[in-house]
Amino acid sequence: MNQPENPSAENELVQQRIAKLDRLRAGGIDPYPPRFGRSHTATDVHQLMADPDGEGTNASVGGRIVAIRGMGRLTFAVLRDGSGEVQVSFRRDELGDDTYALLKELDLGDFVGVQGLLYRTRTDEDTVQAASFTVLAKAVRPPPEKWHGLRDVEQRYRQRYLDLIANAEVRDIFQKRSKTVSAVRTFMDQRGFLEVETPMLLPLAAGAMARPFETEHHALSRHLFLRIATELHLKRLVVGGFERVYEIGRIFRNEGIDASHNPEFTTMESYQAYADYRDVMEMVEQMVSSVAEQVTGSMVVPGGEGPDINLTPPWTRLSLLDAVRKWSEGIDLLDDRYRTVDGLRTAMHERGLTPASGTSWPQLADKLISDLVEPRLIQPTFLTDYPVEMTPLAKAVPGEARLVERFEAFVRGTEIANSFTELNDPVEQRARLEAQEEARREFGADDFDRLDEDFLVAMEHGMPPTGGLGIGIDRLVMLLTAQTNIREVVLFPLLRSLE
Repeated sequence: MNQPENPSAENELVQQRIAKLDRLRAGGIDPYPPRFGRSHTATDVHQLMADPDGEGTNASVGGRIVAIRGMGRLTFAVLRDGSGEVQVSFRRDELGDDTYALLKELDLGDFVGVQGLLYRTRTDEDTVQAASFTVLAKAVRPPPEKWHGLRDVEQRYRQRYLDLIANAEVRDIFQKRSKTVSAVRTFMDQRGFLEVETPMLLPLAAGAMARPFETEHHALSRHLFLRIATELHLKRLVVGGFERVYEIGRIFRNEGIDASHNPEFTTMESYQAYADYRDVMEMVEQMVSSVAEQVTGSMVVPGGEGPDINLTPPWTRLSLLDAVRKWSEGIDLLDDRYRTVDGLRTAMHERGLTPASGTSWPQLADKLISDLVEPRLIQPTFLTDYPVEMTPLAKAVPGEARLVERFEAFVRGTEIANSFTELNDPVEQRARLEAQEEARREFGADDFDRLDEDFLVAMEHGMPPTGGLGIGIDRLVMLLTAQTNIREVVLFPLLRSLE
């Protein structure tokens, strides 16, 4: 760990800081004043000093002390605020002996405010010469020992505030995350989509194939679920006459945690009437490329340990069936030999794959794709036209009822988007969801969708041809910041208990 491994040593440091806190208060100084009139950020100071007339400007700056060094009658400190860092200097002759002596009560991590004139040191450093200073918040716990680079991964996730204090690159990731969400929202708004909010607490966890989190509402005496998708309520809005809707929000799935999965994650899900999955493909490549350019300045983003990723449209379109045939050395998911659980399982074993026992045909097909196809999709690729068993909410490919109009978008071997031409035949939709419920009973698993009667009633009132989309915001941020673990782009990821 980057904080003292000896608890008694850390406790001693805390006690020393509390003693300083007490001395400040005894001297009539409030170490936590309610306000401070800051006139300039660190960035403002540097911008002013870029102009020859900036020197001599009076400024009030505030921030956390990240470095401090005394030189007898002169002390320099570096303050960090939300925009960057700025140097401040304290001169005994300027402040007087008593005020200058208060610097001894300051530590790394404290917040201070400094008022004075701007000047440039002999080493060409933009600096605020303190005419006065104010303690704004005394930190009673010391910062990480490695102040300029907290590296313990577990500590970084559990104490994200320390991670943000210590690691500039982490702050940059989350600033880019915020810009990404804003850019996605702007893109959708400009295309005429209406942003909406749908329920998070539901009587039935439907709209995806996932295990839900469960809870109780005591006032209504109802057993409820956290949503696993926003799809079914957004489609209800299309039925109601909103032709272009989207929602950016949290989804919850009670499943495993790995480099690309977190139990709660953020999606942007949209539905567009009078569109199909080809229209959505064009929208996705335009959205992701334009968001990348806004957030990173380029449509070519770093690939991390792999090649750079070129997000410039158009992206590759690749038939799922062709991809599986190619990389599985001959498995055709429409061939009767592979249309049964036993047939597909045997073929997978022959190719060195080891699916779990008791899995259904859609689960086997999904593993086949995950193991043999997805890792090869490094540059942006739309994988198109999936077996109907894997996608009960999508419309069939004309002339081929065994396939549906669905694509998944992959970059760096990871899915970032999923889209259907939405099934709007209520009779067919009911039959497919009834088949999903039967499969759930047979296999005793949550990897099947659920029949939502209220949704089916809505569909029976008529829904126009519609193209739907779900895009993972967390994975999009991972792509734009060259991260390989989703926990690097989630501020507070779920972790195991320390107990």
